[in-house]
Amino acid sequence: MDYLVKAMEGDGFRVEDIGLIINTHSHPDHCQANEVIVEKSQALVTLSEEEDEFRSTLGEKLYSVLGVKVPQFEPLFYLKEGNLDLGTENKVELQVFHTPGHSPGSICLYWADNRILITGDVIFYGSMGRTDFPSGSLSLLKNSIDRLSQLDVECLVPGHSTEFGSIVKGKPNVKRNFQAVKLYL
Repeated sequence: MDYLVKAMEGDGFRVEDIGLIINTHSHPDHCQANEVIVEKSQALVTLSEEEDEFRSTLGEKLYSVLGVKVPQFEPLFYLKEGNLDLGTENKVELQVFHTPGHSPGSICLYWADNRILITGDVIFYGSMGRTDFPSGSLSLLKNSIDRLSQLDVECLVPGHSTEFGSIVKGKPNVKRNFQAVKLYL
């Protein structure tokens, strides 16, 4: 996990300064580093209750297939659909959207003040999340993508880069990205 710490530092983030880890879902490539980050920063961890149940039950199958251990962490609280207020001095208000499909308890975060949508593995630049893992559902993913496409978004921040790129910037580009992905659904 040292490579992750170095990558974060290269992006100008210090692991020691992290206070809260928000997991969009519990697949290993998104939460396997929780333990290391918590150890280095004493950060608190959160995710949706549906996703935590998936991680501790059905997720076992996925982790064993992938040959990795189930990440061990205790969420401080569960994310629920609605507003999430963060910070004390520089407060940030995010909207949490329950967006199942890639995983049963997947969430996306929308920062309305800046029109930024953090999508985890629901939608990418020119693509969408897989649905062939345990508890994946193409019909639920389609509904989630349809719902997110209604938001006023200037910047779409996915959980991974694709061959097309990573972050989608500009409202027209975000709109085109949603339209292109919906063609595959």
